[in-house]
Amino acid sequence: MRPDVRSEVVSSLKRAYSMVEEKGWLRKGKCPQCGGKELFTHAASPWVVKCGRENKCGWSASTKDLFPDAFGRFNERFPPTTQDPNATAEAYLDFVRGFTPGKIKGWFRQGHFRHPKGDRETATVVFDIDRAAGIFMERLIDPVRVKRPDGDVEVRKANFEGQHKGLWWAPPGLKIEDEVWIVEGCLDAIALTLAGVSAVASLSAVNFPDVEIKKLDPRKTTLVWALDNDRAGNGCTHKHAKAAKALGFESRAAVIPQKGKAKVDWNDCHLAGELEEKDIERYRFHGDLLMAATPAEKGCLIWRRSSATSFAVEHHAQTYWWSLPQELYNKQMEEFRTAGHAASDRGYEFDAAMKVARVDKIANCAFKFLYFQRDMQTDESWYYTRIDFPYGRHGGLKNTFTGPQISTSSEFKKRLLSIAPGALFQGNSFQLNWIISRYLDDIKIVDTVDFIGYSRQHRAYIFPDKAVSDGVVYEINDEDFFEIGGKLSVKSLNTSLPLVIGKASDCDAKWIEYVYEAFGPKGVIAAAFFLGSLFAEQIRERHKSFPFLEVVGQAGAGKSTLIEFLWKLVGRNDYEGFDPNKSTTAARARIMSQVSNLPICMIESDRGGDDTSKVRQFDWDELKTAYNGRASRATGVKNGGNDTKEPPFRGSIIISQNNPVDASEAIMSRIVHTFFDRSRHNAQTKIAADELAAIPVEKVSNFLIQACRREADILKLFHERALAYEEQVQKLPEVKLFRIAKCHGQLMALVDALAMLVEIKPAIRQETMQCLMDAAKDRQRAISADHPLVEEFWDMVDFIGLDKLNHSANEHLIAINFPHLIREATRQNQQLPAISDLKKVLKGSLSRPFVESNKTVNSVHEKASVKCWVFRAEKGASHA
Repeated sequence: MRPDVRSEVVSSLKRAYSMVEEKGWLRKGKCPQCGGKELFTHAASPWVVKCGRENKCGWSASTKDLFPDAFGRFNERFPPTTQDPNATAEAYLDFVRGFTPGKIKGWFRQGHFRHPKGDRETATVVFDIDRAAGIFMERLIDPVRVKRPDGDVEVRKANFEGQHKGLWWAPPGLKIEDEVWIVEGCLDAIALTLAGVSAVASLSAVNFPDVEIKKLDPRKTTLVWALDNDRAGNGCTHKHAKAAKALGFESRAAVIPQKGKAKVDWNDCHLAGELEEKDIERYRFHGDLLMAATPAEKGCLIWRRSSATSFAVEHHAQTYWWSLPQELYNKQMEEFRTAGHAASDRGYEFDAAMKVARVDKIANCAFKFLYFQRDMQTDESWYYTRIDFPYGRHGGLKNTFTGPQISTSSEFKKRLLSIAPGALFQGNSFQLNWIISRYLDDIKIVDTVDFIGYSRQHRAYIFPDKAVSDGVVYEINDEDFFEIGGKLSVKSLNTSLPLVIGKASDCDAKWIEYVYEAFGPKGVIAAAFFLGSLFAEQIRERHKSFPFLEVVGQAGAGKSTLIEFLWKLVGRNDYEGFDPNKSTTAARARIMSQVSNLPICMIESDRGGDDTSKVRQFDWDELKTAYNGRASRATGVKNGGNDTKEPPFRGSIIISQNNPVDASEAIMSRIVHTFFDRSRHNAQTKIAADELAAIPVEKVSNFLIQACRREADILKLFHERALAYEEQVQKLPEVKLFRIAKCHGQLMALVDALAMLVEIKPAIRQETMQCLMDAAKDRQRAISADHPLVEEFWDMVDFIGLDKLNHSANEHLIAINFPHLIREATRQNQQLPAISDLKKVLKGSLSRPFVESNKTVNSVHEKASVKCWVFRAEKGASHA
């Protein structure tokens, strides 16, 4: 390792893990996995960092993965010169791959790669397969991001020229004698060759290099298939061994046991110093296990290495129990010695064990405990397990087992039968415990969230099959969790919210035009709110609040069409919202907590009724705390203690109904109100609305990913402009409440953010901004004015005569007796609103503030006590 690179790596290790340099070692670093202060590495060549707690932790990582900047920028730092045309390639092979350039001189040359659709050009390390024919493979020193035809981005790390099928790359001058190891990559072949192992590269797992193999003598040469230890590599190993046998060659295998999240290849072993003789022998052993023809043979291989006399063996996706009766084994060994048995290549002991070992099938499937997942709030935990069947039947099922379900064979058998069709475990508890102990000693732990959307703890968006963090999109892996940034393992436990996310290439950007055509600037406001919902957590983290949106108006105005389309933008199809009046308190709490940075839409919660109605009307005050992202409900945790669960509200609130919300000032000031009517409706708006309704969710749902990828840009713009817009709204003479200015200012900033993702014409943007300014004025007027029914009530009282209806002797109070009011109104042929409706809204009276209901008052009219609703008189008013 070059001194400048080593110095930077050592400094980074000390800074990141608090490591201390002692006698040629860096020690006492804090392990990021177990927290123990036993992290160490060589100070002179810090290629790999390891945790000293090998049995309890065993964490290790390459410094080139931990600190890529220290090993990067080769094109800028080490440009080729006339004197040294391979300078960039040599630096890459030295710093990143750990090869001394002088030892592999002439094995490579430097090239150059530039993709017409790539994001950069880079020097390459070229390995000539057949230079005369122009066939070569080149490793890109700096990976190039290439946009594919489907719109997704592919990271290119290598490039091939010419047809290499049937060929391999061999280090120049390699002499193949008794055996040759066949690996996938040229760098892996170099690593093994430098370790004294004859190795060639087939260039891909699927390439069977028959052209080169046929040049060898099958009587003298054994092929060792040393492909990557993954499903593709293992499958190709069996396939290639069978093809080689047809050519007369004997095959063996060598396999690197995989531990942890990152796949380890032969070059990684070289960097870790794990290509010594003892290591090579271990890789051969695991290769023999892969190639074992029967469970009995596999068991004998394990017995010979470990001396264990009973254990479980997995073979062809079935589970067996292998055991060696010691008395029978001793007897068989004696018979061999007496009869002069000619031992096989594996020896007397192996032959005797093969003859007398007992193999019992204990399960018609194979199961692997992949990781441990736990809900910290409820203290529930599960072991996530994959169940495989022979011949790929059922495709590998995955499900969970609880602790009690794996504690006894009977419970395990019942759970296995219930989640995997036809899966039968016939072993006993001892055998089950032996199998489980293989996984639980060093089982992976995966973080979980119980919602879909943004996790503030992990700074990542967790969706059903995709995750986004720091602008990078991650696909869910084969074990159903996300590996984010090489350090974070996380998954969502929520399976009740399906999202359909289409490809970037299929995303139709014309939808914003249809939204404006059909719904005008208020439609754009709703779209901006949906965009803002994707960042509600981050916005509340800094601004301490996020507004509610009210989408109300006449029946048939198109509210449902608009809301259902906007849901498509975030991948939810055929959905509008839920009716809080039809939901229990517990159901509402669950719905409110099952998403993060996604909207919660409440619909049709404005039903009328009277005091005898059995439908309990939703209390909008339940939403107060949601504005600031706080819990709306607390529940007890079923753990035997006094713990409670108060999940914070992580989403946004949309209210969609026919009538405006009538609630307290606290709620009304939190709402950005948009009213939709049929005045804009014409042939063109109908066409646009029909287009929105017909757009498939797959055509627009990638908007969700595009927005999340631009998280940093959108939040930067929002933070810069929200405060300025708030001040702009606050300067309006009609607006008195700061909260109204804040809510509408935030929506204005989100309109600007929406314009970063879709094209909004300047005139439409200006119209939308003015619409929000007008909405702020209207909201202030709505808060300052009485409810229409309250105004109608006081108009009626004034018409009849306050002096006739007021029973209070206190000039500062008004006491109204409803039977008296009804009698006087009937006498004067006046129609009163329904008393039940009046009683709901009179407590919010502003012009004559409400004091008390059903108060006993000594009437100035009837010289008796009557039940009255009491209000304060208007300022400056008087009565007889």
